[in-house]
Amino acid sequence: MKTKTPGKLLFPFLTGCVMALHPFCATAQTPADLARKNACLACHGLVHKQVGPGFAQIAERYRGDGEAAARLADKIRNGSVGTWGRVIMPRQTQVSEADARVLSQWILSQPALR
Repeated sequence: MKTKTPGKLLFPFLTGCVMALHPFCATAQTPADLARKNACLACHGLVHKQVGPGFAQIAERYRGDGEAAARLADKIRNGSVGTWGRVIMPRQTQVSEADARVLSQWILSQPALR
């Protein structure tokens, strides 16, 4: 009976680990990087309103709403009006659906206002 050497066992394991992490390595951007890249911060402050509400204000409004992330990702891509008064959130079609989900989760994870 032949026994496998450690290298022969380790290579498939490491290959599997690398393949499992590949989607995360492909976009080494943090959510904050995505927000900067897509000019989110041109209209939104991290805490307070600029043109649109601050990310912390958005998080505060939707805290505890389990469906908020999906709705927010949709608003990022398709725009909205009336949620925060007469302020218009223009469509951000350059943001992929996956990036919109990452951004919405990040926005909703902002700490509570003090």
